[in-house]
Amino acid sequence: MVKIEMIKREDDILILEIKLEDGVIEPKDLKKIDFNPSFKEIGGKVVILTGRAPIWLYGYLIHLLHPVKAIATYDPRVGGAVVIQSHFKELSIGDIIVF
Repeated sequence: MVKIEMIKREDDILILEIKLEDGVIEPKDLKKIDFNPSFKEIGGKVVILTGRAPIWLYGYLIHLLHPVKAIATYDPRVGGAVVIQSHFKELSIGDIIVF
């Protein structure tokens, strides 16, 4: 099963780590994911997703998080999180957030 943990929270940044509890997920498991973020709590945040998971799981979570200020995905090869969606003029797609 999938677990999504908040691992760090700052004023404008929320880091969510994706954890596969048994190390395995199948596409049919998307229907079972219990991830109902409180957009009152995270709507004004930049959300960084991190963790080992299939790209389609990231795509699903990014879709659910669309209303947030910006979304970035962590990539250790670039030394930070790459902004992939932004509704915030201070962050553009392709910017790297170092944390």
